[in-house]
Amino acid sequence: MTSGKIYQSAQVLIAMILAIAALSVASSVFAPVAFALFIIALVWPLQKRLKAVLPAMLALAISVVVMVVTFVAFGSLIVWAFGRVGRWIVSDAARFQHFYDQTTVWLEGHGIAVAGVWSENFNVNWMLRTAQTISGRLNSTMSFWLVVLVYVILGLLEVDDFGKKVRGMGNRDVGRVLLDGSTSTATKIRRYMLVRTLMSVMTGLLVWGFAKLVGLQLAAEWGFIAFLLNYIPFMGPLIATVFPTVFAMAQFESWQAVIAVFACLNLIQFIVGSYIEPRVAGSALSISPAMVLFSVFFWTYLWGVFGAFIGVPITIALLTFCAQHPSSLWVAELFGSPGKDGQPAQGQQGVTDPVSPA
Repeated sequence: MTSGKIYQSAQVLIAMILAIAALSVASSVFAPVAFALFIIALVWPLQKRLKAVLPAMLALAISVVVMVVTFVAFGSLIVWAFGRVGRWIVSDAARFQHFYDQTTVWLEGHGIAVAGVWSENFNVNWMLRTAQTISGRLNSTMSFWLVVLVYVILGLLEVDDFGKKVRGMGNRDVGRVLLDGSTSTATKIRRYMLVRTLMSVMTGLLVWGFAKLVGLQLAAEWGFIAFLLNYIPFMGPLIATVFPTVFAMAQFESWQAVIAVFACLNLIQFIVGSYIEPRVAGSALSISPAMVLFSVFFWTYLWGVFGAFIGVPITIALLTFCAQHPSSLWVAELFGSPGKDGQPAQGQQGVTDPVSPA
């Protein structure tokens, strides 16, 4: 390798490190922008159809109202489900205490001391810190969504102007990459969310039906929690499996029943996630499983729960843009499946998509 190539590679590596540092340090700036672009990609087709029959501002207002109502409905269901689970924990605290005492006795009988560790780490001060942390997170979440809403409104107003500016760029190659990358990314993100929603609904219904069948309390709540967490690949289904399993320990007080519940819930997640979903999505959203897992952990580390939710769409966007230019096409070929889904690969033009004005 020549010194020039080594120098160029070092520059790219330094630029990547600086970009990651900026995304982490300035997460309060970049995270709302990324989430707003994600929502714009989902909402724009609705606004475009409304603009065909209504004034532009009225179409925008209806689109924003639909978006806000959807998020409020989801938020209300989340509060309902987790609130019910929390109240059930409080009402059945004695049962959990009995199960904890049994588990502690069994572990200490096998040489594992947990009582001291529990008393040192989980006390009143820990509970107060946890309550303060949750309160702070709720406040920051409200601020986050308000900023996102402002960005979405401004972005929806400027989609047409953005398309015109891109088409009028003097550098046609850059303009083509931006336009084709944006339209293909928007299409793939909508397809991803449609597939993810269908699979989440299926997972939630199966979990609800299984919980009803075995007599697990809060069946509807577990079904909705499974539906919600299924939007986060890998980590979400794992958490949605562990929660009801822990409650089954306290309810059934039988290790055989607990193991059966855990195994069946994992079977549901495996069938939906590893068998049905790939056949529904086909190769349209094919991404390396290692890349999906890395995306979830990487963006969760940078932006928390919002990063966990939006990590895979961001990766889809990056791979789609990489597929638009010869110098970066190898990245999309290595980690994705460019060109297999009917989307334009590098060099193809004339794409039409609801996200770009015709």
